Amino acid sequence: MTSKQRITTIIFLLLPFIHQAQNKGLDEQINDAFMPFASWWEGFILSTINIFGYGIPIVLIILVLGALFFTIYFGFINIKHFPTAIQVVRGKYDDLEFLNVETTSHVHEIDGDIIDTIKNESSHGEVNHFQALATAVSGTVGLGNIAMVAVAISIGGPGATFWMVIAGLLGMSSKFVECTLGVKYRDIDSEGNVYGGPMYYLSRGLKETGLEKLGKFLAVVFAILCVGASFGGGNAFQTNQAAAQIISRFGIDGVASGSLIGLIFAIFVGIVIIGGIKRIAKVTEKVVPLMAILYVVSALFIIFSNVSFVDDAIALIINEAFTPKATITGGFIGVMIQGFRRAAFSNEAGAGSAAIAHSAVNTKYPASEGLVGLLEPFIDTVVVCSMTAIIIVMFNMDGAFVYGDVINGQALMADGSRLGGVNLTSLAFDNAIPGASYVLVIAVTLFAFSTILSWSYYGLQSWKYLFGRGKWTDLTYKIIFLMFTVLGAAVTLDAVIKFSDAMILALVFPNMIGLLLLFPKVRSEIKRYLKDIKLLKMKNE
Repeated sequence: MTSKQRITTIIFLLLPFIHQAQNKGLDEQINDAFMPFASWWEGFILSTINIFGYGIPIVLIILVLGALFFTIYFGFINIKHFPTAIQVVRGKYDDLEFLNVETTSHVHEIDGDIIDTIKNESSHGEVNHFQALATAVSGTVGLGNIAMVAVAISIGGPGATFWMVIAGLLGMSSKFVECTLGVKYRDIDSEGNVYGGPMYYLSRGLKETGLEKLGKFLAVVFAILCVGASFGGGNAFQTNQAAAQIISRFGIDGVASGSLIGLIFAIFVGIVIIGGIKRIAKVTEKVVPLMAILYVVSALFIIFSNVSFVDDAIALIINEAFTPKATITGGFIGVMIQGFRRAAFSNEAGAGSAAIAHSAVNTKYPASEGLVGLLEPFIDTVVVCSMTAIIIVMFNMDGAFVYGDVINGQALMADGSRLGGVNLTSLAFDNAIPGASYVLVIAVTLFAFSTILSWSYYGLQSWKYLFGRGKWTDLTYKIIFLMFTVLGAAVTLDAVIKFSDAMILALVFPNMIGLLLLFPKVRSEIKRYLKDIKLLKMKNE
């Protein structure tokens, strides 16, 4: 089958998702077709085991225990070397890339090649540290920080925020490990194009340990799931929430309004992703600081404008992390699960996706980018998610909605209506400062756009790993990706959450197996990098 025939076949298989019916609008038709698969997939990935009478998803156990292990094994690197990570992003140690210091001459083999003989390959990339961080952050700091926080709190109560922060802090260590491995085992072609991520460190890294067949199997599984995640959490969920906010704020009505907004998103996304990682990096390094400043400044303004309620909100978050209200299903464990689950979706630590963007960095020190990577969960979860949560908790001090009473991702409001996701956050913003929700519309649109750009790259890299590197391979993926941009804006929040959550979390299975088998390689890389930093300091004194 030729590439053109494959494209035609794939598009034909997707047509049932967008078929028309006589008695329903286009948006409702798409949702009805999509929901059965989304529900089945969520149930499969979030399979539980019974612990002390509570059904706990296996994937969350793997994620949390793995992150805790890495945190302890690497000596709380998420805290100890947080300042070092800041300095790396600032470029303080960039001179190491051009100096031939002692430890860089250590012999290390990759696929049988001595590293000194492939020095040019190992020291070239396509983007700098800040661009790699901006691209990866744009993939994590997205609508999960606005919409998913609202979902977590409405289901699990204020206490879910506490566990989101804990998961974010632990996730910094997992992110460090996967981003280091991403650079260490990346592939760079003759034209300088970088191909990296879990697909490569699973296949190449496990081959070094004598587990070649397992490595290839896990790499293929990860690549397939990552393509699916790029369609779901990295794309469909983003346009879904952006469309919901635009429709709500501007009173747009119509049976296909979501689809039309999705189509507009698809056009702008298509213009950017044609240029590949370099164009994506150039766009995200401008959009990410803008959207971060816009959202953070707005959130801080609301918090300081209501500073007298902040201590009450924080106290509520901490107290209900351990003693939640009776209306919260699952009690303490239920709250913890909600916090960890939404944090995993938001910062993706342990999922391995961000390692794909970090692999494109221009460096010969894998651990340098690992340190840069650990900043992501901190920015994403500890900072941005916490601010969103405090605003929502303050908003609900007078009982604006009912904790724990959620149907289809929407909380029961005091007036009997239901509201969920980004619209709940928007209402909280407006309640604090009338008109603030319009600022949120801009932030939401930028969040969605930048996240979609990053995930288009993650998905494309995985697609290339599966189907080869070529023009038609790229085009096939991008067409399908843009179709999901439209699809996401048309379906309901519940359908998208089910599919998106499960797709992001599914990545944890193959990725964490690889991390737990390859972490000793990371230890040697961080030792080498920190030793060379000391030598550089001595040289400059």
